[in-house]
Amino acid sequence: MSERLSSEVVARVAQLARLALSEEELSLYTGQLAAVIEHAADVEALELDDVPPTLHPLPLVNVLRDDEPRPGLDREEVLAMAPDPDGGRFRVPRIMSEES
Repeated sequence: MSERLSSEVVARVAQLARLALSEEELSLYTGQLAAVIEHAADVEALELDDVPPTLHPLPLVNVLRDDEPRPGLDREEVLAMAPDPDGGRFRVPRIMSEES
């Protein structure tokens, strides 16, 4: 960027965003925003015509194991450990009223 970002511009943007900035914050944010704008200008200057668009810079691989069916738990054994089974199901406390 040929011209430096001014604190007046940052103050105006802060005012538009309804941010009250102290002089110290204004100075800090002016420098930070100038660095961001300078970096964006550096990126914009790159020759990227031959670079294909990508979703991610690295190839992604599913790290999860394959889904393979396995035997489940025995229903009777699990229900025998339940505090209050009811007809082959778990009885749980009501969480909603009848009116819902």
